[in-house]
Amino acid sequence: MTTILVVDDKASLRTMVDAYLTQEGYRVVTAGDGRSALFVARQEKPDLILLDVMMPEMDGFGFIRAHKQERDTPIVLLTARLDEVDKVVGLELGADDYITKPFSMRELVARIRAVLRRVEKQAAPADVLETEGLRLNRTSRLVWTEGEAVTLTPSEFDILALLLASPGRVYSRESILDHLQGVFVAGSERSVDVHIRNLRRKIEPDPATPRYVETVFGVGYRMRG
Repeated sequence: MTTILVVDDKASLRTMVDAYLTQEGYRVVTAGDGRSALFVARQEKPDLILLDVMMPEMDGFGFIRAHKQERDTPIVLLTARLDEVDKVVGLELGADDYITKPFSMRELVARIRAVLRRVEKQAAPADVLETEGLRLNRTSRLVWTEGEAVTLTPSEFDILALLLASPGRVYSRESILDHLQGVFVAGSERSVDVHIRNLRRKIEPDPATPRYVETVFGVGYRMRG
């Protein structure tokens, strides 16, 4: 069942949207501000987020900046603002669509379905991922560097596939752990460093000067774009 996270500081709107989307067959979870929404998103891993812009604690733009470092969930902005600049800022930060309050529930559901269809079309992963000198096959779970086969552990393979699928995107240790385990366990971030160190030893021409997997200090790791 598709899960939708509704984030708005108005309880009445959350209740109304929850009731309608539940009737339409969606599973709904809610949050009243951006900061609590980050926690709910980590726990529930929604398929789409309906996000108010103006909220206490952390506004919608702040939420997008923080959430996009962890997951790439499609986001539809709910905004009462008419200023085009705000809409452009939201889209540039990574929102997929916006709808201006007040809105009809039929229009909201139509927007949700349209975004989910686009995401579904884009989501089919390529079987083969590659960059200069490095090639990975998701189906066979084989990796080659400079034409030579490399043996990776399941965790090393999954980390490499994650990074290689989005060159240049920075993944925090927390988001990498979440990808591997489906849950983040506090205090276990350093296990990611061990996996990365072992992965570099196997795929990098010079592990001390990585050609592929870069460290972004204080944040996490990325595949060189």
